[in-house]
Amino acid sequence: MKKFNYREVDQELMVPEVMNLVSTIHGYKGKQELFMKAKPDILKSMLEVAKVQSTGASNRIEGIFTTDKRLVELVSEKAEPLNRDEEEIAGYREVLNTIHENYEHIILKPNVILQLHRDLYSFLPTVDGGKYKNQDNIIEEVDGKGIRHIRFKPLSAFETPEAIERLCTEYQEAIREAKIDPLILISKFVFDFLGIHPFNDGNGRMSRLLTLLLLYQKGYFVGKYISLEMLIENSKESYYRTLQQSSEGWYENQNNYFPFVKYYLGIIAKAYKEFSHRVETVVVDKMGKAERVKELFDRRIGKISKSDIANIYPDISVTTIEKALSDLLKEGYIKKVGSGRATAYVKNED
Repeated sequence: MKKFNYREVDQELMVPEVMNLVSTIHGYKGKQELFMKAKPDILKSMLEVAKVQSTGASNRIEGIFTTDKRLVELVSEKAEPLNRDEEEIAGYREVLNTIHENYEHIILKPNVILQLHRDLYSFLPTVDGGKYKNQDNIIEEVDGKGIRHIRFKPLSAFETPEAIERLCTEYQEAIREAKIDPLILISKFVFDFLGIHPFNDGNGRMSRLLTLLLLYQKGYFVGKYISLEMLIENSKESYYRTLQQSSEGWYENQNNYFPFVKYYLGIIAKAYKEFSHRVETVVVDKMGKAERVKELFDRRIGKISKSDIANIYPDISVTTIEKALSDLLKEGYIKKVGSGRATAYVKNED
């Protein structure tokens, strides 16, 4: 039987790489409240952008797409879904909003997970949302020659309900015991949830929604303002590689959580670093809007588009961004690359 032992210390996780990440995230969390009170207008804009990015990225990871324009309309509830992909996107929006608004009142237990999964498919009445898988599933990958290989075989459909029950109970008891840092427990829970793979469809998206829920419940709110899902999408190869590495021997209780936990904590730390920097430029450094656009070219390597700047600094209007870019071009500080929709800018190092 697969065991979930969260109340004993995993020695492979008590190493500098993991402990340093935990310490870094704790440090950022200490500044979090100050940032959240300092500029509520900026945070409101960041929250709205992060909702769009999170909904789009988490679905794209699973091969679910729509246009950028439609994505914004769907997330802001200004449009009704027109096809299967958009129905799945709208469902993700619903669950994300539920977690944002009610995380304090949601208790992690099997029937709640089922309810969230039901809501994920609320726009698809023909899909068995809110029900565990009814057949065994396997996780496959396709190699460079197009040949499919079994990457991982999750628990059987028969084993799933009891496994989810034990997983939730073990997590809750470990949280109450408070012997092991919640960040480690959350990362392990997400990994084991993916190992069980409890649903016919929607497992990856549910894992990312549950990540946000559990982080918010322990006071880590960075996912509201910086999209963790987009950071995962941008490092998809590492995500799947660490899942594979930590999956070896999982069914026999012989797996090593270290690769996945290190990756997941790295995503959270990266989000906090970005969150801290965006707010500090205004609150601490008191940079003006044009200065913040300029500073972005100092901080980032490679091309930056107008839409990139708008997503990073949603409180800066498009008109102000265009004016700042125009001034930087005249000064020779940046140069334009590409044309039309592919137009972007790079710092002029000549």
